[in-house]
Amino acid sequence: MAEVNHKVVSREEWQGVRAELLKKEKELTKAHDALSAEVRKLPWVKMDDKYVFHTVDGDKSLAELFDGRSQLLVYHFMFAPGWKAGCPSCSFWADNFGGFRFHLPHRDVTFKAISRASLEDIQAYRKRMGWEFDWVSSADSEFNFDVGTSSKLPPAKQYPGEEFREGVESPGLSAFYRNGNTVYHTYFSTNRGLEALNAVYGALDLVPKGRDEANVKPWPMAWVRRHDDY
Repeated sequence: MAEVNHKVVSREEWQGVRAELLKKEKELTKAHDALSAEVRKLPWVKMDDKYVFHTVDGDKSLAELFDGRSQLLVYHFMFAPGWKAGCPSCSFWADNFGGFRFHLPHRDVTFKAISRASLEDIQAYRKRMGWEFDWVSSADSEFNFDVGTSSKLPPAKQYPGEEFREGVESPGLSAFYRNGNTVYHTYFSTNRGLEALNAVYGALDLVPKGRDEANVKPWPMAWVRRHDDY
């Protein structure tokens, strides 16, 4: 084990320094609460009712994905037609979704993951990974393209070292509100805006080495594997 190269102090001195840091943490918490309030004040976009999603219970409209509730939270999972498996990074996120199906419904929220892969491929991969959350296919609609998580581009590499693929997929998080059969898009985020759903990163931020990704090559998250590939 490497020698510790970090300042070491008494418990009393540590408590004083910790108390000062706690003030900053509380300021950050209050700032986050204020930002969350602004998120909820964003204007809404009315969604077209043209979308059809393939689910294990048959084809459904966007409004029907709410399962009778008024709010829908969607994780846009990178898994396109023809892919052999879902994106490793999205799979890393999805490992954190386990409790959503138990708790979110009690706050009038339904959670779904949505991908362009076929329902058959989604179900096979879902079984492989042991996930229980609802995951539906938008394979025969323009939903992903309209919300901006898929783009129609010539064949390209999504990540270094992988095969060439048609188009580009991006991860995303969307919130929707339903009034009757009318659906509104109320929020969207991607990239680091998705970290609120990743408890693993939250845990890593608290340990001495943090995420420890600065020297990971060829990109910071290259260390991530599907959980059955470690």
